[in-house]
Amino acid sequence: MSRNAKINTLLLLVVAALAVLPLALGLGEGREEPFAGADAQAEAAITELRPDYEPWFTPLYEPPSGEVESALFALQAALGAGVLAYYFGVRRGRRQGAAAAAAIASGTPGDTRAEG
Repeated sequence: MSRNAKINTLLLLVVAALAVLPLALGLGEGREEPFAGADAQAEAAITELRPDYEPWFTPLYEPPSGEVESALFALQAALGAGVLAYYFGVRRGRRQGAAAAAAIASGTPGDTRAEG
């Protein structure tokens, strides 16, 4: 197995452990919403400390349910990942194109793939 394959496998195992360990260890049990987001936890803390607190503004759009909110969040994450993947793909393509052009200009045959 190559060094890159070993690193990728290790990273995959770490990510899987980060996803599974909180569930396996029972973190968050005994609470109404065990894995609520930071916004919900902050709202609960503010309400507990100052019950008469009035928010400064209201959201522009309030999703009808938690499932719709989660779906919109997942869509936002997927779009962001797509934009990043496109950027890095274009960047790599430009680098490979520049390396190929330099190889043709210098007249040296061989591997024109860019490193990295």
